[in-house]
Amino acid sequence: MWGFLIALLSGALMSLQGVLNTEATKQSGVWLCAVWVQLTALATCALFWLFGDRAPFSSLFQIRPWYLLIGGVLGAFITWSVVKGMDRLGPARATLTIVVTQILVSYGIELFGLFGVEKVPFEWRRLLGAGIAIAGIVIFHL
Repeated sequence: MWGFLIALLSGALMSLQGVLNTEATKQSGVWLCAVWVQLTALATCALFWLFGDRAPFSSLFQIRPWYLLIGGVLGAFITWSVVKGMDRLGPARATLTIVVTQILVSYGIELFGLFGVEKVPFEWRRLLGAGIAIAGIVIFHL
């Protein structure tokens, strides 16, 4: 149940962040705003690390494979793509498209067992669900 509630919170926060970032970029520029977003995220994470789990900093240098550490780079492009998507499509259509894409890519990662994720067997009902989600995007965009 906690996982579901946390996922709901995540979705709400991502939608709110996308709208706030989109409006802020109209007054500052997308990359400057992204710098601010990433710096404030860094400060927030540093505080939680200092007063939280306190994993040794050196553990970062032992993470293998190396590409597991590119989340910050992806974060910069996520910020850019959300802002541009919301600016061109509006918050609701952009968010729907983003979320359905997340579902499809995440299922593909599970299906093929990529990046250390446990592989799951193919299920027709999940493919049907993906098709319905895609149809929802098409209907919502009309």
